[in-house]
Amino acid sequence: MSKTDLKEKAVALRKKGFSYSEILKEIPVARSTLSLWLRKVGLAKRQKHLLTEKKMAGILRGGAARREQRLKLTKAIHIDAEADMAGFNLRDLWLIGIALYWAEGNKERSYRVSQRVAFSNSDGEMVRVFITWLVKCLSISREDIKCELYVHETHKARIPEIINFWSEKTGFDQDHFTRIYYKRSLPKRTYRKNTGLLYNGLVRVNIASSTSLNRKIAGWVQGIIKNCGIV
Repeated sequence: MSKTDLKEKAVALRKKGFSYSEILKEIPVARSTLSLWLRKVGLAKRQKHLLTEKKMAGILRGGAARREQRLKLTKAIHIDAEADMAGFNLRDLWLIGIALYWAEGNKERSYRVSQRVAFSNSDGEMVRVFITWLVKCLSISREDIKCELYVHETHKARIPEIINFWSEKTGFDQDHFTRIYYKRSLPKRTYRKNTGLLYNGLVRVNIASSTSLNRKIAGWVQGIIKNCGIV
């Protein structure tokens, strides 16, 4: 096929709404040559729309491919990282629980003395680990563990669903969650991201008559500070 014939075929394909990439599969020329041939080719509204659809489809395919690649990479990293935790023992759990309480627990202050042990978080798995720490490392009876729910008032209708979520995470019966406090919501001003069906409020785990235990945990924290090489 002569160069003239190739050009005419390329123009015909372009007018049908073919993209440059699609035309290059049919016409074996340099992209710069094809661009030169087609620069004055006008397209009807339908052809422009078709090209836009193809472009968007290509973007979506590329995005899906990148997402799939990211998920595979993330999964591989998680698997390797989980293997690093082989040999996890009770002392490891004990240290983790101290660190969790240090970060999220109720502390005694000079202006707020006699504070009982109380831990608040919205992460179900973290709360599960904390309760496991109380039971396995500190020998706290589950009967002495009380949970309170804090839920934005806009999610009142989802309370049964939220209670079920926390019942599964903590291992307590749904009847355990009798104390529910509603937080006033200002939807127009909120910066929270978890406002949809994934929102399950926050749980506060309390231990009655635990002021001395709270002080002991504070001592463990000080021990970490003194022994981990902090300058």
